[in-house]
Amino acid sequence: MTRFTQAELEAARDRLVPDVVAGGLRVLFCGINPGLMTAATGHHFARPGNRFWPVLHLSGFTPRLMRPSEQEELLSYGLGITNVVARATARADELSAEEYREGGRLLATKVTGLRPRWLAVVGVTAYRAAFDDRKAQVGPQERVIGSTRVWVLPNPSGLNAHWTAQTMAEEYGRLRVAAAEV
Repeated sequence: MTRFTQAELEAARDRLVPDVVAGGLRVLFCGINPGLMTAATGHHFARPGNRFWPVLHLSGFTPRLMRPSEQEELLSYGLGITNVVARATARADELSAEEYREGGRLLATKVTGLRPRWLAVVGVTAYRAAFDDRKAQVGPQERVIGSTRVWVLPNPSGLNAHWTAQTMAEEYGRLRVAAAEV
């Protein structure tokens, strides 16, 4: 993996990272917003401590452990990646409540157009803020966007110590099973 200086990472602040999307996906994973490493590389969930890629594999969504640089391969599995808020920051707490709400509105429009079977928001706090649903918990939600069902997953950030890679993989696996049902 390329090493970046602090100055190079800071230069990535506010950059936009292209979505990995297509119409009719089984699952569209939705992060909070790109971190600086993601913005610097152009690859989602690129920070080495982020557990998204290992958990995706452990849960059975991918047949092998993928690297962030292989993100386009997700489309062949019916999977994609987007974010609630598009701009890159060092930490999610740099985002305003209005950015989350606007991100939720834009995400709903995107989902309506792409029509994935499931929207999987990785992070209950981000979901609550984006969709003004203070009582949401991890798991399937009552909310439907067009024909798309919504599932909230634990945030795979290494900072989320409440969930281990194994317990996250179990929750992601529950979604995988639901996404396979017709």
